[in-house]
Amino acid sequence: MSDPIGGAALRAIQGVGGGQGIGGDRGAITVPVMREGEGSFGDALTRALNDVSAQQDKAADTLGAFLRGEPVELHRVMASAEEAQISLQMLIEVRNKFADAYRTLTTMQG
Repeated sequence: MSDPIGGAALRAIQGVGGGQGIGGDRGAITVPVMREGEGSFGDALTRALNDVSAQQDKAADTLGAFLRGEPVELHRVMASAEEAQISLQMLIEVRNKFADAYRTLTTMQG
């Protein structure tokens, strides 16, 4: 049996990034794209939230090391902060696409 809300949510996520990485080989930001039989949609969102949180923590650690005078180059601090910002923006867009898909489904059913 097909789950209409789960299917719409998957299509919304795939529309945002299609599962493609952003940012090259190192520190690539990925959008969780699920295929049938690979866990639940909630698991994918949990992984995405954890990835964004880890990216934010990494940026904070890099900035802290720079401020303490440890040998961290300024461009590494800036790159880390930018990666964290982009990953957060991507997560927000995924949320927006999911909310749009949910609203579309609720209006179709009503």
